[in-house]
Amino acid sequence: MVLRMINAVVIAVILMIILCLCRLNVVISLFISALVGGMLSGMSLEKVINIFGKNIVDGAEVALSYALLGGFAALISYSGITDYLVGKIIKAIHSENSRLSRIKVKVIIIIALLAMSIMSQNLIPVHIAFIPIVIPPLLSLFNDLNMDRRLIGLVIGFGLCWPYVLLPYGFGQIFHQIIQSGFQKAHHPIEFNMIWKAMLIPSMGYIVGLILGLIYYRKPRKYEERNINDRATVTELKPYILVVTVIAILATFIVQTLTDSMIFGALAGVLVFFVSRAYSWYELDEQFVDGIKIMAYIGVVILTANGFAGVMNATGDIDSLVKSLTSITGDHKLISIVVMYIIGLIVTLGIGSSFATIPIIASLFIPFGASIGLDTMALIALIGTASALGDSGSPASDSTLGPTAGLNMDGQHDHIRDTCIPNFLFYNIPLIIFGTIAAMVL
Repeated sequence: MVLRMINAVVIAVILMIILCLCRLNVVISLFISALVGGMLSGMSLEKVINIFGKNIVDGAEVALSYALLGGFAALISYSGITDYLVGKIIKAIHSENSRLSRIKVKVIIIIALLAMSIMSQNLIPVHIAFIPIVIPPLLSLFNDLNMDRRLIGLVIGFGLCWPYVLLPYGFGQIFHQIIQSGFQKAHHPIEFNMIWKAMLIPSMGYIVGLILGLIYYRKPRKYEERNINDRATVTELKPYILVVTVIAILATFIVQTLTDSMIFGALAGVLVFFVSRAYSWYELDEQFVDGIKIMAYIGVVILTANGFAGVMNATGDIDSLVKSLTSITGDHKLISIVVMYIIGLIVTLGIGSSFATIPIIASLFIPFGASIGLDTMALIALIGTASALGDSGSPASDSTLGPTAGLNMDGQHDHIRDTCIPNFLFYNIPLIIFGTIAAMVL
C-alpha cells in the first residue's frame, strides 16, 4: 500500500520535475506524469484520460483571462509608451556614464518592479498581466546594465507570492478565505483576522529569501542584444496615443473592479484601442494576436495543471500519503511539522497552485496537528505555509510562468534553470524554516 501510494503521488511529481529539468515542455511533462501517476494508482488509461479532460475545464476561465490580458498588454506595448520611457532612461544613463548612476538606476528598477508586483496582487489586482506590458521593453535596459535576469525573476516572484500569504486584500483575501473555509470544514472554526497574524512569521521567509537572492545575483551577467520588436524604437510619443493608452488602462481597471472579471476588464481596454482609431484595425489585430500567443501558453499550462491535479486527486493517494507519513512521525511535534511541510511542497509543486492545495491538506493536517498539541494559531501558520510551499518554484505555477514569459522574450531566460530553481531555493527553504518556527512557538 505504501509502495502504491509513493508510486502514484510522489513518483508522478518527481517525474514531472525531472522531465522539466531535462527541458521537455512543461505541458508534455505534466501530461506524461498524470498518465504515469494515474495508472500506477490502479486506474485504467481510459479513466485517466477522462478525468484529465474533465478537470481541464476548471481552468478555462483563468486561461482565457490570461490570453486576453496578453493581447491587451501587447497593444499597450505597441503604443510605444514603455519603449519611450525606457529610451529616456537609457539616454540618461549614457549621458552620465558613471558607476553611481548605473547603480541608482538598478535600485530604482528593483524597487519599481517590486512595487508593481506587490500591487498586482491587491491594490490593482491584475496578477501577472502587467509582466508582458512592462518587462519586454525593459530587456534592452537590463542588458545595458548587465543585470542578472534571475534577480528580476526573484523580485517579481516575491511580489506575486508574499502579498497573498500575508495581506488579506485582493488575491490575499481569497487565499485567507480558503484557509478559513478549510478550518470550518474540519470543524475547527477560526476568525478571519487571525490568519494574517499567524502568517506574519512564515512570511518573513520570503523577505529573507529576497535579501539573500539580491546579494547572490548582484554580479553582472552578459546577455546578447536581440531585437524583439519589429518596430523602430519610439523617440517621440504622440499626445493622442498617450491619452488613448491611459484611457485604455483606466477602462480595464474600472471594468475589472466593477465586474470582478479579468476577461471583461481586458476586453474593455482592447475595445478602447480599436474604437479610438489610433491605429488601423489590421495593425491592432496583428499585435493583439501576438500578445494572445505570449500569454496563451501560460493558459495551456494552467489547463494542463488542472488536469494533472484532477488525476492526482482521483487516485485518493494524497490522503494515503499524508496518513502514512504522519503515522511514522508519531507524537514528535517537530518531525511531524517538517513532514507536513514536505507533503505540502510535493502537492503544490505538482498542481502548481497554493490556492488549490489548501482544500487537499486542510482536512487532514488540522485534526492531526491538533492531536499533537498544536494551538489554533500554530495550525493556521502550518496550513498557510504548507499550501504556499512550492508555488515559488513549480514549473506549472503562474508565479514562475509569468516572469519567464516576460524575461524570455528574446530567448535568453530558461524557465526551469533561471526562474523555477532560483525561486525554489531562495523562497521555499526560508519559508520552511520560518514556518516551522511559527508552528513551534505560536
